[in-house]
Amino acid sequence: MLRAENLTYSRLNKKIINDVSLDLVPGQLVTIIGPNGAGKSTLLRILTGYLAPDSGRCLLQDRCLSQWPHLELAKIRGVMNQQSGLSFPFSVRDVIAMGRAPYGKHKLNQQAIDCAVEMTECGTLLNRNYNQLSGGEKQRVQLGRLMAQLWHSSPEQRYLFLDEPTSALDLYHQQHTLRLLKKMTRGAPFSVCTILHDLNLAALYADKVLLLHQGTLVASGTPKEVLNTELLTRWYQADLCVCEHPESQGLPQVCLKR
Repeated sequence: MLRAENLTYSRLNKKIINDVSLDLVPGQLVTIIGPNGAGKSTLLRILTGYLAPDSGRCLLQDRCLSQWPHLELAKIRGVMNQQSGLSFPFSVRDVIAMGRAPYGKHKLNQQAIDCAVEMTECGTLLNRNYNQLSGGEKQRVQLGRLMAQLWHSSPEQRYLFLDEPTSALDLYHQQHTLRLLKKMTRGAPFSVCTILHDLNLAALYADKVLLLHQGTLVASGTPKEVLNTELLTRWYQADLCVCEHPESQGLPQVCLKR
């Protein structure tokens, strides 16, 4: 598993992450939620090794993230950030192939790329200039790059981190992406951790929800345990109600009041 212990992080004398501890285990889709400025993206950057905490530590398979060689880490941990711009006019095919960079000239690179293209439905985009794509298309391509990066011919423990992967997607591709992520946790030893602003998507697909507020983990549990009227009203300060999803018994659905 990936274990975070008592993480703190400050910037310009302001505490962004405050004593956060959590576990990410294979077979789970975990969503991080919280209002704007809660520290969600900063926490994700610490969990993936892009930022070093001021105190506390992150252990991946019982080894500190800072002790992992970059190439070795890249073969089991993939990250999709909010911003995905490129300076050069690469084709979509080239961008997805970049995911295989940690493997060098591996004989299975093309198989990995083909599988990633099929899973993310990027086949019609392959010859297009990445910089000319819509925001939603770019998100799909970046997910394809990660699928190619983490593809292995045999089951291996892997970790996927995504910062708002559905923010620019239409309804069909939101559903397709989260169904794919959920399927990955069920069919292979995959741990998926994603930031989501859409609480109803979190309710439908998450196994575990982490609610962050001003850098503090204020709630953690199943969607039913965390996504309730009392907790969401308190931490989001929004006028809302929570009812049961009409077709998914036991799962909550969040509605804003007029």
